[in-house]
Amino acid sequence: MIALSIKLILAHFIGDFLLQPQKWVLHKETHKHKSKFLYWHILVHFVTLILVLQVNFKYWLGILIITISHYIIDVIKLHLKPKLNNRLLFGLDQLAHFIIIALVVGIYEPYEFNIEMLYHPQFLLLITSLLGITIVSSIIMKTLISKWDLKEFTEEASLEKAGAYIGMLERLFVFAFIITQHWEGIGFLIAAKSVFRFGDLSKAKDRKLTEYILIGTLLSFGLAILFGIGYEYVLSLISSQ
Repeated sequence: MIALSIKLILAHFIGDFLLQPQKWVLHKETHKHKSKFLYWHILVHFVTLILVLQVNFKYWLGILIITISHYIIDVIKLHLKPKLNNRLLFGLDQLAHFIIIALVVGIYEPYEFNIEMLYHPQFLLLITSLLGITIVSSIIMKTLISKWDLKEFTEEASLEKAGAYIGMLERLFVFAFIITQHWEGIGFLIAAKSVFRFGDLSKAKDRKLTEYILIGTLLSFGLAILFGIGYEYVLSLISSQ
C-alpha cells in the first residue's frame, strides 16, 4: 500500500508541479476548458502515471480514474477561480486529487478506516495540542500583551496578520522539536529569528518595540514548550494504561 501510494503521489507532484509551466497555468485560467494546455496537462499526467507504475497495466483502471478525475477537478477549479479565494481553491483542488489517489490505492490494496480511531485518546491529545499552540496561544498572547499600545510602530507597511502566522509557525516548529526529542532545534529557531529581527532590535530609539518583541517571543516559545512538555507527559500516561 505504501509503495503504491508513494508512486501515485510522485506522479501527481511531477504532473501538477514539475511539468506544468506557468505559461500553461495562465493559458488555462484564461481559456478554461478550451485551453489546449489543459489537455496537454492531462496527457502529461497520463504518461507520468504509466511510467511511474512501470507500464504495469494491472493498474489501468486506477490510471483512468486518476486521469479522468484530474480533468474534471481541473475544469471545475478553472470555472470557480473567479468566484473563490485562490488559496482556498488551491487547497480544495489538491485535497480532491489526494482523495482520488487514496480511493485508487484502496481499490488495489484495500485498507480499513475505523472511525473510532478519531476518538482515540492519542489522536484527541494531538489535535488538542495543535489547537493549543496555534489558535489558543495566539489569543492568550494577544490578551496578555494588549496592555501595551504600540500604534506608533505599526504605521509601516506590513503583511496582514503576518505576526500571528509567524507565531503559529514558530510554535509548531518548537512543538515538533520537543515531541521528536530535538531540543537543539529550538536554539536554532531562536537564533534564526534573532537574525531576521536584528533590524528592529538594533534601533536604540525603538526600545519599546524591542521589549515588545522580546516579550512576545518569550511568551510564544514558552507556550509552545509548555504544550510540548504537557503533550509528552499526558501521552506517557495514556501509553502506561
